[in-house]
Amino acid sequence: MKATIITIGDEILIGQIVDTNSSYIAKALDKIGIATHEMISISDDKTHILETFEKLQNKVDVVLVTGGLGPTKDDITKKTFCEYFEDTLVENEAILLHVKGIIEGFYKRPITQINKEQALVPTKAKVLFNQVGTAPGMWMEKENTVFISLPGVPYEMKYLVDNEVVPALATKFERPYIVHQTIMTYGRGESLIAEEIEEWEDNLPPFIRLAYLPSPGKVRLRLTARGTNHELLLAEMKKQVEMLDLLIHDIIVGYNEDEPIEVVLGRLLTEDNLTLSTAESCTGGKIASLLTEVPGSSKYFKGSVVSYASQAKVDVLHISEEILEKYSVVSAEITEAMALSVQQMMKTDFAIATTGNAGPNKGDSDAEIGTVFIAIATPNGVFSQEFNFGQPREKVIDRAVSKALELIYKEILKK
Repeated sequence: MKATIITIGDEILIGQIVDTNSSYIAKALDKIGIATHEMISISDDKTHILETFEKLQNKVDVVLVTGGLGPTKDDITKKTFCEYFEDTLVENEAILLHVKGIIEGFYKRPITQINKEQALVPTKAKVLFNQVGTAPGMWMEKENTVFISLPGVPYEMKYLVDNEVVPALATKFERPYIVHQTIMTYGRGESLIAEEIEEWEDNLPPFIRLAYLPSPGKVRLRLTARGTNHELLLAEMKKQVEMLDLLIHDIIVGYNEDEPIEVVLGRLLTEDNLTLSTAESCTGGKIASLLTEVPGSSKYFKGSVVSYASQAKVDVLHISEEILEKYSVVSAEITEAMALSVQQMMKTDFAIATTGNAGPNKGDSDAEIGTVFIAIATPNGVFSQEFNFGQPREKVIDRAVSKALELIYKEILKK
């Protein structure tokens, strides 16, 4: 089964807003065995919409459209649906009562004619009732393709996808099973991993595919199995993951895409009743930000010092000016002193510290641009490592954050 997702709106095409709707819909379809064939963004233009519908007719099983369902004159999706399906708009009494309740009950103002027009739907459409907004969804069929129109407002779209669209599609179509498994790895690049697992990858069953999803400092390996025998897919997936684990066990940090390293790290700290703090310079608080995004992180993460300027290292972390002058702000000695200072200040078992030259200028140090020192303070002492993450600035910072989390993760595993 194949689906195409269309987003309608000039605001997407000019980069004014980012299309997150397509990603949400694709994930929801994938869970019920419907593969997204393509994602398309098109303008608020009737001719463009009609041409796109015509191109997709009978080429895919489902076309899902978001956007263009609001009360304003530039929202033309309903009228365009009517033209494509040779239909007319009629007032839906249930939707009108719903819209009236929202406008008069919640917004405390009289309903206007433009609000009433939200209740107009094509006569051939199956209405997808939108409990959290005023614009209804629409389900229409032509020959071998189902066309579904949804509001562009993300929370309204999500409600309809979860409560109306997915259940209806699951009932209407017979679908293959799709099983995913994501293996999270840290500390080794995509090409090196590919070399290590080449023989294993070459011998994967034909119904299982491997995708490499690299980002700074980490690589996600995503296995996807498709077929009609769910038990077989699960068993073979388990077998292949176990074989992969034997090959690259040292860099695997988790088996769930929803559990990045900061989540896994938090679980380890919680289980062992350990605490962590950070002192950040070049990473500017990004490590602390990631750690505190995890619910319950206050159990193990005690605080952070963002000592971005050299003077802050002196005033807040109490690093002597003599040491700064002797070793330079970007050095092993300074980052180790930062880690030990914040560890003592926050009274934690572990601490992370970063200092470096992310560029584009050298700042307070003569160190080469891209140079980063990362220190880890443990209950038994402190150590640091030097890296050069190249350029540009964003890459240096992202890789420094990833490497710091990798180092602390490995250190905690030793406990």
